[in-house]
Amino acid sequence: MSTHEVFNQPTPLAGHNLFAGNQALRDALHFNAPTLDTAGLTQFGALLGSAEMQTHARLANTHPPQLHTHDRFGRRSDVVEFHPSYHALMAQAAGAGLRGTPWAGARDDHLRRAAGFMLFTELEASTLCPISMSYAVMPALQGNRAIAAEWGPKLTSLAYDPRFVPAAQKAGVTMGMGMTEKQGGSDVRANTTRAVKDARDAWGERYAITGHKWFFSAPMCDAFLVLAQAPAGLTCFFLPRWRPDGTVNEIRIQRLKDKLGNKANASSEVEFDGASAWLVGDEGRGVSQILEMGNMTRLDCALGTSGLMRQALALALHHTAQRSAFGKPLIEQPAMKNVLADLALESEAATALSLRLAHAFDAPGDAHEAALRRLLTPVAKFWVCKRGSHFAQEAMECLGGNGYVEEHGEGTMARIYREIPLNSIWEGAGNIMALDLLRALRKGGAIADALVAELAPARGAHAAFDRCAAALPQRIDEATAETDARRLAQDVALALQAALLHQHAPGFVFDAFCRSRLAGDWGQAFGTLPSNVDFDSIISRAMP
Repeated sequence: MSTHEVFNQPTPLAGHNLFAGNQALRDALHFNAPTLDTAGLTQFGALLGSAEMQTHARLANTHPPQLHTHDRFGRRSDVVEFHPSYHALMAQAAGAGLRGTPWAGARDDHLRRAAGFMLFTELEASTLCPISMSYAVMPALQGNRAIAAEWGPKLTSLAYDPRFVPAAQKAGVTMGMGMTEKQGGSDVRANTTRAVKDARDAWGERYAITGHKWFFSAPMCDAFLVLAQAPAGLTCFFLPRWRPDGTVNEIRIQRLKDKLGNKANASSEVEFDGASAWLVGDEGRGVSQILEMGNMTRLDCALGTSGLMRQALALALHHTAQRSAFGKPLIEQPAMKNVLADLALESEAATALSLRLAHAFDAPGDAHEAALRRLLTPVAKFWVCKRGSHFAQEAMECLGGNGYVEEHGEGTMARIYREIPLNSIWEGAGNIMALDLLRALRKGGAIADALVAELAPARGAHAAFDRCAAALPQRIDEATAETDARRLAQDVALALQAALLHQHAPGFVFDAFCRSRLAGDWGQAFGTLPSNVDFDSIISRAMP
């Protein structure tokens, strides 16, 4: 027999429908919006699972963006060049309504968009940075009605135009944000970038911005919301790449970040040299103004991690179903069954929590949903994103050495492993989120009441859940020490996930989740489920 014959190796996971093959996602959608038309998501799932789109994802990451600070004649240009596959991915994301479309007002559009965002993340995550920021900017942009009126329709458009030309010449635009500086990081009140009043025009008060941003993702966006120190304090400004008079604004791209992952996205360091920017909101209210944007991007961090978890799980299931060892497929080995079932529980719970948060944005005038948004945003961002890296490592181990191999970008599991930590860091790392939850709980009873209401449907369904739910109100009342913030965020997340699984997952999923996560003997690694849970049913439900 030839030593070059290849056998006992899996086929690539391609040509499958990411939506039709995700029962957990479909059940969660039906629970949150029973009448939601999912035909478009089915079509989108088929496209995103195709070999053609997988090739675009690979090329966009193996041919990263290139910065050109000057043209060949020595003039400043400050442009970033992307591979054509990057633009192909961006066009599909914008065309699917993942940018600003939900703000146009259709029913359940935030939930529909959330499902599409998760599906796209399974294909390729790093191109979604400008898509996410363009979605998130809409509430904050209302602080300047003139700019919102002019730019809003372009942000909600399905068109994508990558040209470096004034926004007036485009049907669709993208927007980013700039907060972080070298000396401050998450402590934006330490920012030193300065804003000086310049004039007033059709967009309102115009300022000249001088300073820098240490992390400035997607610098080829058409405009940005940035924070700068004005006379009244830290203030939010609208800063376009092109001024309304058709001249290029004074944004100098110093260099692109060399990052662990997120390779297709251009993260940069920039300097502003008297750049023109317009006031958004009131002077001195910049933090609260731009946090409206931050809440939306934090939602996308949870959604994105859930999507990456699902893709990692699908790859692990696909591989172990075809790869044999010690006389039978890996997926039939008892120890591997435990690992795969445990990963499936984690993935479904992440999907449930993230979509519940997304659905809360579809009811802006509802007091319960408003309180739930304030509760779930830090909880989901903290817990789902915190679990992501551990999840990706375990899923990679299911593939063995094959999972660790990049193979010119075809090693999707390796790309997931490099990508997934970013969602935990971006828009506020774990401590920031846990402390934000404490601040929310200290502001009054509405948020605690919203938690009790969300847990109520599962009361009496499982003894471990009942013990956890009964203990939370007192723990919340006594939550004063910042050192306890992470544990509280974890336990709130687990209780909410269990309550949601009780309502839209089979009983064997809910039971296994409660017994492993809430019963007090949870193992420190995946694959530590009790030996008598229904492994086969959990795995069958999760198969892509």
